[in-house]
Amino acid sequence: HRRFDYRPKTDPYCQARYTFCPTGSAIPHMKEEDVIEVYRLQAPVWEFKYGDLLGHLKIMHDAVGFKSSLTGKNYTMEWYELFQLGNCTFPHLRPGMDAPFWCNQGAACFYEGIDDAHWKENGTLVLVTTISGTMFNEMAKWVKYDNETGIYYETWTVQASPDKQAVVWFDSYECSKFILRTYQKLADLGAVFNKIQTNYTSIILFSGEPIYLGNETSIFGPLGNKTLAAAIRDFYYPFKPHRTVGEFFVDLLKIINRVVLNHQFYLFYNLEYWFLPMKSPYLKIIYEEVPLPNGSKTSSGL
Repeated sequence: HRRFDYRPKTDPYCQARYTFCPTGSAIPHMKEEDVIEVYRLQAPVWEFKYGDLLGHLKIMHDAVGFKSSLTGKNYTMEWYELFQLGNCTFPHLRPGMDAPFWCNQGAACFYEGIDDAHWKENGTLVLVTTISGTMFNEMAKWVKYDNETGIYYETWTVQASPDKQAVVWFDSYECSKFILRTYQKLADLGAVFNKIQTNYTSIILFSGEPIYLGNETSIFGPLGNKTLAAAIRDFYYPFKPHRTVGEFFVDLLKIINRVVLNHQFYLFYNLEYWFLPMKSPYLKIIYEEVPLPNGSKTSSGL
């Protein structure tokens, strides 16, 4: 996943149904001698609206919590889409614009408090390590860098087959990846993690070797490939928001026909378009273990 030099301003066209990080605050500077508990937080996606519904499908959202022993204050840190998941996964086809229009930025959110009920009721709230105030402050510097340079949400992992050793063509870039990066940074700083199992959700597309198509200018610009541009727009059209159930099922049949029967998928990744020659089982949601990292002081058997 590509790093960028800066975060661009968002276009006013991109609108969120739910405000991004409504109670967000700056990351505080901790006293060096503070001892801070670090918690693994996980709950079903959209738990606040649908309860445990998506939890049954193991579609989970991840975050990390902190508790200062000196002040007693709790904090939550997470990373998610600025304009909800649908906007990050598929573009808008705007009238008068040839190129699909993406509202796909993601960012970190830090705020005071841990909503115990939210994380405990259908998910996880468990202590994973303790760190010093110095380590927390170093992590905060890293979060600022990570947030300013890793700016685009990516829903899909794309790999060659369901085998564990399969080639991964594209890796996702979403909430769990931020938490994994955070844990690794803390391990690099010397954090020793508890021996607990940690599982994460991945949504995987299965494809043969991807074919590079170009960027927005080379495909949709004045000298672009009009046939390819029309094919990409045609592919994304059925993924638009639907007003009726009937409309949804008509477009669902078009998607199945394109992806499963014709083995086609167009992926937008790092501001470039790729063609994926899809293959069975086409799509899979997995919930698999990714172990907590080994820090410099942990045993090799962790």
